[in-house]
Amino acid sequence: MGKMKSEFMLAITQLAAEKNLPQEVVLDAVEAALVSAFRKNNFAANQNISVNVNPNTGKITVFAQKMVVERVADPRHELSLDEAREIKRDAQLNELIEVEATPKNAGRIAAQTAKQVVLQRLREAERELVFVEFSDREGEIVTGIVQRIEPKQIILDLGRTEGILTNAEQVRTEHYRVGQRLKVYLIEVHRTSKGPQVMVSRTHRNLLRRLLELEVPEIHSGTVDLKSVAREAGLRSKIAVATRQQGVDPVGSCVGLRGIRIQNIVNELNGEKIDIVEWHPDPAAFVASALSPAQVVSVEVNEEGKTATVVVPDRQLSLAIGKEGQNARLAARLTGWRIDIKSASAAEAEKAALEEQAPPPLEKALVEEPEEPLLVESGEPVSQAPEEFIELLAPEGEEEALPLKEVAPVEEILVAEPAPQLRFAEDIFPHRTAKIDKKAKAKVVEKEEGVKPKKVRRTPRVYTEEEELEELVK
Repeated sequence: MGKMKSEFMLAITQLAAEKNLPQEVVLDAVEAALVSAFRKNNFAANQNISVNVNPNTGKITVFAQKMVVERVADPRHELSLDEAREIKRDAQLNELIEVEATPKNAGRIAAQTAKQVVLQRLREAERELVFVEFSDREGEIVTGIVQRIEPKQIILDLGRTEGILTNAEQVRTEHYRVGQRLKVYLIEVHRTSKGPQVMVSRTHRNLLRRLLELEVPEIHSGTVDLKSVAREAGLRSKIAVATRQQGVDPVGSCVGLRGIRIQNIVNELNGEKIDIVEWHPDPAAFVASALSPAQVVSVEVNEEGKTATVVVPDRQLSLAIGKEGQNARLAARLTGWRIDIKSASAAEAEKAALEEQAPPPLEKALVEEPEEPLLVESGEPVSQAPEEFIELLAPEGEEEALPLKEVAPVEEILVAEPAPQLRFAEDIFPHRTAKIDKKAKAKVVEKEEGVKPKKVRRTPRVYTEEEELEELVK
């Protein structure tokens, strides 16, 4: 019996090792299987029974629940009060008591049922354990091997389960082959009837973040902070880093000695270009550094619209924009600002146009208006008015009157008509080209070439009546 029990526990331990499950989980599955097996042959269908397996000795004990009654009608369900008090001293009528009822043997059908239940319970326990394990690793990097390539997805072997890499999460510049080892980003885990479904990605921007944490110890320890990441998978990426400790170069820490750290990440991403810039609290400085490797002349920031107008040299305009706007697009994602890039010449032209359209500055200038002659009632100028009237014009409180300016007479102040403008014949008649003297031209040709040109007779033109009328009208 002892040998049999030891073999039983050895089998339990071996099964737990094969399934990579804890021994307690395997024992629970065996107990559930024994319950279904014993209930089929030895107990009623609706009777509550439980099985206990001793993990040290392997002894199996079966307990059945029975009701305490005065007179026992069905010994499988009922128990007398005296028998109940032998098990439990304070037992009362109509009370449920667990009684040991271990059967001596089990039939072949019961054993087959127990086997199926054990396998089913172990499969469910394995799936649950895998789900818990991978759900805790969401947002991390896992390593998988390409198992098979399907039209719409790629299946990766992650060890205890399979990962699904859909077409949307594949990098279009990468070519995958069976047996290839890949590092992927675990997006999420779903429960399905066939087990946990693990979704992975190669295009997620956090894949680059996790790779940097693996390769750069300063980022993993928190000395260098990874502020933001912008990525176009397979083509180019930008990352912004800042230091939390004085004297530490964040960009140099990510690049590594002779670029060995960043080169390992580039190799893992199959040659994807990576730009590392230093983060700055000033938005203008941060936008300028985000557009590297292009040089920036000036940056104007609009806080309300969260837009930045960047002026770059003319020769750097295409470099700042990038191929198909890639550099500017990544810089906008990295900074979170809308970036408008202009060349220096275009910015100067716009500035000049705005200055021309702007009204001139208001200046306090006194405009001298022509003085009009003061007229008296008689219609004569003041200079010709009688002395009595001039005395009346003097201001009160002063002994002498202010000297009056000489005013021209009214006849001389009349507005002169504009002088007639001379018009010449060249202005009136259209410009006519000078006539070429054909005889003089023929003589020149004859003298130069030594050949006398032939005279060509012109046939007189015959006008129709309509043409003659038109000529007369002209």
